[in-house]
Amino acid sequence: MLQVPILRSEAKCFGGKLGFYQHFSEQCQAEMRFAVFTPPLASQKRVPVLYCLSGLTCTEENFVSKAGAQRYAAENGIMLVAPDTSPRGLGFPGEAEDWAFGSGAGFYLDATAEPWAKHYRMYSYVVEELPQLIGQHFSANTDRQGIMGHSMGGHGALVCALRNGDRYLSVSAFSPIAAPVRSPWGKKAFTGYLGPDEATWKAYDASELVATANFGGSILIDQGTADTFLAGQLMPQVFEQACNAAGQLLTLRMQPGYDHSYYFIATFMEDHIKHHATALLV
Repeated sequence: MLQVPILRSEAKCFGGKLGFYQHFSEQCQAEMRFAVFTPPLASQKRVPVLYCLSGLTCTEENFVSKAGAQRYAAENGIMLVAPDTSPRGLGFPGEAEDWAFGSGAGFYLDATAEPWAKHYRMYSYVVEELPQLIGQHFSANTDRQGIMGHSMGGHGALVCALRNGDRYLSVSAFSPIAAPVRSPWGKKAFTGYLGPDEATWKAYDASELVATANFGGSILIDQGTADTFLAGQLMPQVFEQACNAAGQLLTLRMQPGYDHSYYFIATFMEDHIKHHATALLV
């Protein structure tokens, strides 16, 4: 039995409850925080769960305070779970000096390089530990899970789903880092967390994974054409080409004039919740 999460604060929201929690993570060997939106339907039965992964610099608060997802989750009877993006306050040299590495930049992988290996295990935290905790302590049907994310979190959502088609019934992303092996953000993170052997990086690159993935559903990606990170960091066209070659169903929507912000995410959030509901509520 995992440690009972401690409720830090709670508010009523669209007939349900939005709570902020903390607990000691066995995977990360550190205190971790997460947010849960529990829809009204959860008072009657266990409901499907949608994990929402945020991007660089974000905490467990960004998605639930800016994305506008709770209204649509309440309407569809879906629980939202938004974890923090890394362990924090470990005292490692350089841990908080670079916004693209260390605190707020866990990259949803299991680090193997020191000193990060013991604590920066966000992949196993998201895929294994957090669902166990949610299933034990919330009214969640963990047999019906989906995952979504933004930017670094979009990378994380794609990787988690492609590597675990038996765990996730749906996946979507906003502006994902779709080919991190080729991206300056990805190269920096992978070198620091995984070491210089680029062969080990491919296990966390969606464009590499899709060729052998066992994810059977359709992937939805929205990408703004005015996103300043589009060409140099995100590279959705690389992922699209890999999906075409692998026969993976993908809907990539290039949205004219939209940037990388939560204003963009909020604009198309209803479509993403509907995408997940189609798979989760069957």
